[in-house]
Amino acid sequence: MKGPRARWQAWLDARHKPSDVHEMGQRNIYIVPSRPGFFFCLVLAVLLLASINDQLSLGYMLTFLLAGAGLASMQTTHGNLRGLNLDLREPVPVYAGDDVQLEVRLHNPGRARFGIGIHVLGGKADEIAWTDVPAQGHALLALRYPSAARGHQPIPTLQIITRFPLGLFRAWSIWRPAAKVWVYPQPEVPAAPFPMQAADEGDEAVSAIPAGLAQQGQDFEGVRLYRRGDTLRQVVWKKAALSLDQGTPPWVRETQAPASQTLWLDARATAGLADWETRLSRLAAWVLAAERLQQPYGLRLGGASWEPGLGAAQQQLCLEQLALASESLS
Repeated sequence: MKGPRARWQAWLDARHKPSDVHEMGQRNIYIVPSRPGFFFCLVLAVLLLASINDQLSLGYMLTFLLAGAGLASMQTTHGNLRGLNLDLREPVPVYAGDDVQLEVRLHNPGRARFGIGIHVLGGKADEIAWTDVPAQGHALLALRYPSAARGHQPIPTLQIITRFPLGLFRAWSIWRPAAKVWVYPQPEVPAAPFPMQAADEGDEAVSAIPAGLAQQGQDFEGVRLYRRGDTLRQVVWKKAALSLDQGTPPWVRETQAPASQTLWLDARATAGLADWETRLSRLAAWVLAAERLQQPYGLRLGGASWEPGLGAAQQQLCLEQLALASESLS
């Protein structure tokens, strides 16, 4: 049988289903008096008792005027959230230990809204990000929180709050985003030299040429017109000015790396390190270093391998595989 906490959590999960779009209405906005609001209610109670005891007409009038202002404030605080629509941009991948940055867009179909705050549920009060939303307009709010362990991690539950206009009441709504954020292993700093490479893909013998020098050992084939993706070091600068005057793309050197210098980033090359997370950090550093050197590279984790490539897609693929890698692949 479920306990009270489990039943409460089940009810909360059913009422607030994961979604990257959040619309606030009567069913998902909650409101209670704030700490100043509780003291305000206490003062009203004392004023009412004093007015009753001494039969003060002016005391009754003051008490009911203040009570009416409080009720109007409660209605305004609730209405400051009602009708707002929020959506979440796809979060940018981060490295373990860095902050995740979320970008939340607020869309306001009605009057101006003031003092709208968003924070991670259960976080500190000073981590709340605040913004105003103009009438019939939009606002972009950036929210940061510490990343969890590496992997494809869910975004924590968010809370949207407001205390506008008088701070006597606190209204809030709970948002459970469906999106996830990639948390890559933190790259080793400084990056270690590349591992020594086998003479060919099927040979376990180690070559005498470090992988870090593979970029310098490419064979020159000729020149061709510039294509998207070519690096600046391939440009033939002596002819670049002439090409620009003629309105044609610059000439670049055509090279081809020998097959024996293919760069493989293998988890077995990190076997001497202390633990699995440190080994993944070194592999991540090698991935980033190979991209900087524009050296095509492949990845091997245990029995799985990903063919050599280069570019943003290759880097993303390798870092995602490292983020998901378990120690059983070592």
